Amino acid sequence: MELKPVNEQVVALMGASSGIGRITALRFAERGAKVVVSARGEEGLRSLVEEIRAGGGEAVYVVADTTDFEQVEAVAARAVEEYGRLDTWVHLAGTAVFATFEETTPEEFRRVVDVTLMGQVYGAKAALPHIKREGRGALIHISSVEAKRSFPFHSAYGAAKHGIDGFLEAVRIELKHEGLTISVTQIMPSTINTPFFDKGRSKLGVKAVGMPPIYEPETVADVILYAAEHPERDLVAGGAAAALILNQRLSPRLLDAIFSTRAGFSPQMTREPMSESDPDNLYGPIGGHDTARNGFRAFKRSSYNWLQSHPTLRKGVFAGTVLGAATLTARAVGNALGNGR
Repeated sequence: MELKPVNEQVVALMGASSGIGRITALRFAERGAKVVVSARGEEGLRSLVEEIRAGGGEAVYVVADTTDFEQVEAVAARAVEEYGRLDTWVHLAGTAVFATFEETTPEEFRRVVDVTLMGQVYGAKAALPHIKREGRGALIHISSVEAKRSFPFHSAYGAAKHGIDGFLEAVRIELKHEGLTISVTQIMPSTINTPFFDKGRSKLGVKAVGMPPIYEPETVADVILYAAEHPERDLVAGGAAAALILNQRLSPRLLDAIFSTRAGFSPQMTREPMSESDPDNLYGPIGGHDTARNGFRAFKRSSYNWLQSHPTLRKGVFAGTVLGAATLTARAVGNALGNGR
């Protein structure tokens, strides 16, 4: 399977107004792709398109809610209307409720699944007819390390990410059976330094954060651009996620035991007060967070991902890299516990 170079592609990105989506759209435009960006908030999309055009890139935006299939279809249609085709669909939109399962209401659980899982389903369904017409292209779906291993306080989010893993497996096999040259890639990031944690609903009494270590959003953007040119089944962003997924395969009960202690709870709670009455993006966009990054201390790059983009080297040192990442993860958790986070 051979995909077009990025500078020859028309790329649509769902969930692009902030975080990983924003930095990825900028990267695609810098590489010469024509970009269609979408999210629920117009302010963030407008500023993103202005930034892309100021840098000499081509971009348009479409305001859309991923829980509405017709709105998602309109994003794919706009790409074809504006640029004549659609080559790559990148789906990043998601939301979360940071709370125990018992404290998460059925309505909140359903909403997280509607945005984070069903939105991805709608995206694939909207993009596929256009990509099929071109004869080749890529579906790139951003899930999470939680597609393989859920964390405490993330029951709805973890369920949605597991669902993405499941439906993409079926789609990938069906396209292969049809003999179509369409790549279906799931990208599973570690914890990333984005406004996601400012925008989610927290019932913890404080602002939430994901499991350490944390990576900058460029770590994921680099993996997405790689997948746009290189057909891959599953990719991981951040060596810590790779280590966690490996440990989940080897001994899920061991991880159960670790995460049931403070190691699974304290590292996810900052000292910044936040109540469930504070504004969140569960049912609609909120302003003031249309940036790529949050304020967390984060790794600027991942050696694991550099290796992942060099397949020849990857084959020889994969095992050692994962073991090294596992050591870093253990140290990070230990440091978090030592600091009483």
